[in-house]
Amino acid sequence: MFRVLTLAATALAISAAVAQAEDLEFMLGNETSVDLVEFNVSIAESNNWEENLLEGGYLPTGNEIGVLIADGEDTCVYDIRGVFSDDTSFEEYGLDLCDMGGYTFTEE
Repeated sequence: MFRVLTLAATALAISAAVAQAEDLEFMLGNETSVDLVEFNVSIAESNNWEENLLEGGYLPTGNEIGVLIADGEDTCVYDIRGVFSDDTSFEEYGLDLCDMGGYTFTEE
């Protein structure tokens, strides 16, 4: 009986570690001259944008926030889209957000 409980506890610990690995946290910055009003991410293999991660809010110019992607995916590679208060948008594809640790929108 002791072995069964040990195996069950080990399985739960592994499951918890996998669940945490599926959530991706990174810093999002806005160094443009306009507010960021929408931020979407999608796994690189998708043809559709997921929900707005800033729903109900915005990221003012010159600021950064922590973003959590809790989509249950086991990937670090995402496409991103930012929509700004002046109705412009910017998209970038195939970013490894785990390696980057963050993303900052800038003006060229």
